[in-house]
Amino acid sequence: MSYIINDKVINYIQSLYSEESKFLNELRTYANINKIPILQKETAQLLKVLLKMIKPKEILEIGTAIGYSSILMAHSLNLQCKITTIELDPLLVDIAINNINNANLSNNIQVIEGDAISVLPLLTKKYDLIFIDANKSRYKEYFDMGKDMLNNGGVIISDNVLYKGMTAVDDSIHRRKRTIVKNMRNYLEYITTIDGYITSIIPIGDGVALTYKGD
Repeated sequence: MSYIINDKVINYIQSLYSEESKFLNELRTYANINKIPILQKETAQLLKVLLKMIKPKEILEIGTAIGYSSILMAHSLNLQCKITTIELDPLLVDIAINNINNANLSNNIQVIEGDAISVLPLLTKKYDLIFIDANKSRYKEYFDMGKDMLNNGGVIISDNVLYKGMTAVDDSIHRRKRTIVKNMRNYLEYITTIDGYITSIIPIGDGVALTYKGD
């Protein structure tokens, strides 16, 4: 459930969007049943539109989960892309690889198991798009490591940046979430002021930040 805008509006918007394929719909059902966070429908739709506009050839994803977003990105680009995706949880890695194989996308999507902070320095590619959807307390670290791997004119997409509205409203912060919220606020202040980058924060889904790297 989103706490950013009225739930009736959210439900209406989500009702307008269907999944891209039966397979992705099955993955969403599996994620919902097993309480595994994946892209909300309206965020997935935004991502599809952005991909059509940007047309990235090389994509880096931090946070694979069950492979839903990687598969969605590959389909949205008609398989004209290579995706490197990093996941810490070995159980999710196995599920994601199985889903990617079942989608016949093993040639397009490479899953790397490990902590992104340790994995990122080992990558040698340059990317057109970086998608961050992992440990919320470490977004700034991911961004700082990823921005040097991003081509000029590339985009970093950060999901869940408004974190059920807690990033924006002090009254709604749960005690156990204060550190995450503090780190996310610092992250958003950072990416909206860093030289050479332009950021827009969109109150859709659980909050999405789009950061463009200048030419």
